[in-house]
Amino acid sequence: MIVQRSVISGTNKLLHLQTTKTTSTSLTNPWNFRLRELAKQCEYTQALTLYLQMLRSGFSPNAFTFPFILKSCAALSIPISGSQLHCHVIKTGCDPDPFVQTSLISMYCRCSSIEYARKVFDENGESRKLTICYNALISGYTSNSRFYDGVLLFRKMREAGVSVDSVTMLGLVPVCTLPVHLSLGLCLHGCCVKVGLDSIVSVSNCLLTMYVKCGAVAYARALFNGMPEKGLITWNAMISGYAQNGLARHVLDLYHEMELTGIHLDPVTFLGVLSSCAYIGAHKIGCEIERQIHCRGFGSNPFLSNALINMYARCGNLGKARAIFDHMPEKSVISWTAIIGGYGMHGHGEIAVQLFDEMIGTGIIPDKAVFVSVLSACSHAGLTDKGLDYFATMERTYGLQPGLDHYSCMVDLLGRAGQLKEAKELIESMKLKPDAPIWGALLGACKIHKNVELAELAFNQVIELDPMNIGYYVLLSNIYCEAQNMEGVLKVRTMMRERKLKKEPGYSYVEYKGRVHLFLAGDRTHPQAKEIYGMLDELENLVKELVGSYKNDQERRNEEILSGMGVHSEKLAIAFGLLNTRPGTQIVVIKNLRICENCHLFIKLVSKIVDRQFVIRDATRFHHFRNGTCSCKDYW
Repeated sequence: MIVQRSVISGTNKLLHLQTTKTTSTSLTNPWNFRLRELAKQCEYTQALTLYLQMLRSGFSPNAFTFPFILKSCAALSIPISGSQLHCHVIKTGCDPDPFVQTSLISMYCRCSSIEYARKVFDENGESRKLTICYNALISGYTSNSRFYDGVLLFRKMREAGVSVDSVTMLGLVPVCTLPVHLSLGLCLHGCCVKVGLDSIVSVSNCLLTMYVKCGAVAYARALFNGMPEKGLITWNAMISGYAQNGLARHVLDLYHEMELTGIHLDPVTFLGVLSSCAYIGAHKIGCEIERQIHCRGFGSNPFLSNALINMYARCGNLGKARAIFDHMPEKSVISWTAIIGGYGMHGHGEIAVQLFDEMIGTGIIPDKAVFVSVLSACSHAGLTDKGLDYFATMERTYGLQPGLDHYSCMVDLLGRAGQLKEAKELIESMKLKPDAPIWGALLGACKIHKNVELAELAFNQVIELDPMNIGYYVLLSNIYCEAQNMEGVLKVRTMMRERKLKKEPGYSYVEYKGRVHLFLAGDRTHPQAKEIYGMLDELENLVKELVGSYKNDQERRNEEILSGMGVHSEKLAIAFGLLNTRPGTQIVVIKNLRICENCHLFIKLVSKIVDRQFVIRDATRFHHFRNGTCSCKDYW
């Protein structure tokens, strides 16, 4: 603030200094050269000070001076000084110069004075003929979140016949960040092709990123494939795009393809690949990525360390995740969130709570994300009182307003503990409007505790918010089935048929020899399908011999009628693992949906029969099966 006040105080005197003294260009050149160097080196305060010295020395600024000094003023965001410099521009007669015009527009935009920038543009007839002036104002509009005005100005630019260049597109294309913006993005892409800008690598990279953000991954890949030159930024954009859209297998394929090109990978590349390894449980590939990270000298990068913690935890190797965490010299709140979330997913709520308290003891201020992790951990482990304490602490101690994710965790926490009345009251007391996951958590709790009346209330609320989510229909159908209310089951099935709902196909991943194998529910396309189904038949016979029959047969039949699939994907993945691994080897399976009760029971019994450990990561948590028991203690 002291520096800023001194700069403003000095510039208040500018108009009183002699600026009209005639000097030769050769005398002002050394000043301009020094101003340019200071601006290039980001020494903006010194540049303004030097400008004052220049005026006091009797030298008058010219059209070469103002772009550098206006850039410095913009970087420091001092609108008062900027306005005074604008007066200098007019007084010296430099305002018609296109570079000075552009610098003034950019300065006002950087100082959030977008209306003044537009006034500068409108008052000079020459500005409306120059590409650089349009570019400066378009960029100003987009950087000040005035996207619609930026697009309108672009249309006027095209109507006026002003040529478009790469800077124009680099200012406009990043505006398209949501699926609803895709049509505009396509139009801008078409314009690029029409004027020949699509061959410029920076423009192509920008378009690629735009398609990815809009969810149009196929368009992005088509553009990627057609690019004659692909640099590191291009590859990273495509890898990140696949990762952000949940296409993890595409990420790994593209990563291996990228390695063959000989391009030097950077931390951005590895972040995208690690997130995909975490997504599909590609543990061995993740280990190789970690080796690559250390070989390339990125081992101390905190972002990569956090990504490795998350990857190992989500791949089932919690010990390795903890080792990386413990060896980090500096742990941010993101690091703590990753390891707390890892322990929570694996059902180790007590350790997650200890870590959270330890984090507080180190002086790190918790944010909303880490509270989601610790509340979720309390829910998975049944630590109801601890979760209630943390929830109260959020606002009371840290001034954090609970969000929808926090309320969802709390409804789940109370619901699992059988406190359905309290969970319902919490929802009714919310300052925010409850979303579908919150009502869905209550619906799930009603299934655990067989409360049909409250389940119907929760169901009516949740399908108003998310009417196409078939999981809620299946959940209510199972609740009716357990209550032997077949009329209710038929009602749910009729609703599904009328709304043409189909259950999301269940699929599971299992890694074997560095390759990820995908299994769909009821799938018979795998090369070993015959052997897999043979193994599965054998296991089912052994299970029947062990317990006589499945529990909840009626519910299983009902769910399979609704899904249209008789063999769930995790069973196929386990049969594949047993066929291809040595006795005693742990088998890790990653599943996209929550594991059903019948599969959970089946895997528990198989773990006892074959004396193997199975680790299943479903949509919400890890299940460690060994010797007929599960780490969740049937509390999931």
